[in-house]
Amino acid sequence: MSAPALWIAVPLVVGAMALLLSTERAAALVGGLTCLTLALIALVVPIDAALLFGPFSLKIGSTASLLGRSLVIPASEAPLLAMLFGLGAMWFFGAEAAGVAHRLVPVGMMITGLLIASLAVQPFLYAALLIEMAALAAVPLLAPQGKAPGRAVVKFLTYQTLGMPCILLAGWLLAGVETSPGDLVLTIQATVMLSLGFAFLLAIFPLGDWIPGLMEESHPYVTGFVLWLLPNTILVFGLSFLDSYAWLRASPEIVSGLRSLGLIMLVSGGIWSALERNLGRMMGHAAVAETGLIFLATSLATANGSDTIFPFFIPRGLGMALWALSLAVVHRENAALDFSTLKRIGSTHPWAGAGLVLASLSAAGFPLLAGFPPRIDVWNGLAHVSGSSALWFLLGLTGLMIGAVRQLALVVGASSEMPTFPQEDVLQRGMLAAGMLALVVLGLYPRAASFLIVRLPLMFEHLAR
Repeated sequence: MSAPALWIAVPLVVGAMALLLSTERAAALVGGLTCLTLALIALVVPIDAALLFGPFSLKIGSTASLLGRSLVIPASEAPLLAMLFGLGAMWFFGAEAAGVAHRLVPVGMMITGLLIASLAVQPFLYAALLIEMAALAAVPLLAPQGKAPGRAVVKFLTYQTLGMPCILLAGWLLAGVETSPGDLVLTIQATVMLSLGFAFLLAIFPLGDWIPGLMEESHPYVTGFVLWLLPNTILVFGLSFLDSYAWLRASPEIVSGLRSLGLIMLVSGGIWSALERNLGRMMGHAAVAETGLIFLATSLATANGSDTIFPFFIPRGLGMALWALSLAVVHRENAALDFSTLKRIGSTHPWAGAGLVLASLSAAGFPLLAGFPPRIDVWNGLAHVSGSSALWFLLGLTGLMIGAVRQLALVVGASSEMPTFPQEDVLQRGMLAAGMLALVVLGLYPRAASFLIVRLPLMFEHLAR
């Protein structure tokens, strides 16, 4: 058995088979259990090492071939697989509570398989094609059922498609840079094309306006899943470029550009979050700010090591899942998700309201929640590099905190003119409670997930540690 067959082919096959399931619960269980099993295998079974069971042996090879291309999943990527599939299981289990399991699980499993393939394919140029395939698969997931795709969905697909040729051209130019490292013009061209490609793929400022729009147009839970999985995978793909090319990670212009873009995305996301009056769009602005935070961590990684990047991944996955599920629960009764239509959210949906507040506070870096430890590490790193950057960082987090406080005021300030019973069912309360507990536990004990995070930097052997 090969690792690509296990972690790429299995999600694709299970996703296709899940289309035949007729109930929400069956789809959620199949998707969640499959991802959980794949995560446990990544944790327990080593890649390229034989396990003996009496007279029998089991070995998962790291390489497979498909259509003349190599798919390689080395042992160093096992923690990443465990994290992605573990968080994916959480999203799929929660899909039943959100009421979208039959819609999310089949396509979500296929997208997961395609994105894992994009990290494994050799040569890496084919990764851009696989990312484009994943974006195409996401369109029917994001488009409102029974309606034509909205403006934000069209923008999402357009920008993902524009990013693909930029990455392909950058890869071709980078091959020339390797053979002629002294060619300054070729180096500049490769850097520009690579920057444009990732600007389109990651919705870098000012190309990120479709993210809040997508949260408003589409179902919040399926949109949250795409906004969690796609950027995280593309960020890992981008780190592979920094790891592979010494002139990229050693360039002060690249480092300064990452820091500037990260601060712009964080501050703009924070300010818009503080001013927003739609709960869905508020989560979209927070997602933009989260990507900016990882850009800041990446700018520090070239000098301090990639240890500052990966602590964001699990809190981001947990926080976005809780936020999206809370919005989905409220969305069933209030499709608009505007402040003006949610006057009684504290009495009608107290569990979902609490989830909204905790998730937004974690995104703002509130102490004792999962988002706080990685943010304080980045702030300390920025303070050693540039005092002004540290102040802008605090300004961005302040904007996110104001947005969280506004949500808190919306929840606790609900009108009590008429007694109202909570509208959440038992499953929704259980999933929301589990998400809130996970944010608190990971905030109190940030080392609880260190068994995964501590091994993730081994994927990038050339980044400074």
